[in-house]
Amino acid sequence: MTPASKQYLPPEVLARIGRLDLRARAVVEGVLTGMHKSPYKGNSVEFLQHREYTRGDDLRRVDWKVWGRQDRFYVKEYENETNLRLFLLVDGSASMDYIPPRFDQTLGLTKYDYAATLATSLAWLGLSQGDAVGASIFDEQVRTSVPARTNRSHLSSLIAGLEKPRQKHCSDFHAVLRNLAENLPRRGLVIIFSDLFGEREALYKGLQVLRQRGHDVAICHVLDDDELDFPFDGPTRFEGLELGGEISCNPRALRDGYLQAMEQFLGEVRHRSAASQCDYQLVRTSQAVDKTLVNFLSRRSKTRGRS
Repeated sequence: MTPASKQYLPPEVLARIGRLDLRARAVVEGVLTGMHKSPYKGNSVEFLQHREYTRGDDLRRVDWKVWGRQDRFYVKEYENETNLRLFLLVDGSASMDYIPPRFDQTLGLTKYDYAATLATSLAWLGLSQGDAVGASIFDEQVRTSVPARTNRSHLSSLIAGLEKPRQKHCSDFHAVLRNLAENLPRRGLVIIFSDLFGEREALYKGLQVLRQRGHDVAICHVLDDDELDFPFDGPTRFEGLELGGEISCNPRALRDGYLQAMEQFLGEVRHRSAASQCDYQLVRTSQAVDKTLVNFLSRRSKTRGRS
């Protein structure tokens, strides 16, 4: 195993994923297999449904008889037993480098480290299932992109992409998600790993663009306990990671207002994600990665079971 593999997939994490009890094994193997029954365009002769034409669809799949009756373009979709196309989008902006003051700067896990570990774990599982997996790192634009491949050796390329030095600017969700929607060659599952700090309307517009292009979208909202619980007590200096500046204050005077604003933020993101038919999961960096992984797969299974 390479040093890069040890950083993002250490042996103990791999071992824990591999030795989960029968219930967890059923989630990893059964749920992913279930996800493979995907209504993507395929070569099967079993007709599934009509869907209104969107830009980029293959004109050969337009049903001209329906157009003649309704004067609107619709394409035929077929049930296709095919492997998943999984694309992992990891936020590399400066705010993802937050690390709690209680941790040593060389030993603690930043939000980016956690997101990259979770994304790599999903990539490992996907590739082991024969899925095509790709990844991008972004801030105000896509900085690193690894195209989707199916061979298991592709994992090293994904890890190398996640380990590249980051620019650490602010996030521009609309520009990044629109670029992704325009450049992904085929529809698939897009998983976003981010703290979602940035212009929220830009985020919601970007999610809508991905959904309009036919992509399934899941959001792993990665936040540190400090950001969620605001446990600070006594004189504290807060430093801005993206916009710069600092403020020294007594955090007890800010706690109630901060927690109220955070709750409003989380509620809004949940609501707008649901409105765009995007899966949403809040992830605390204090939670074990393998537990987060199982929770994510279980949630995906339940979501697809209702669809």
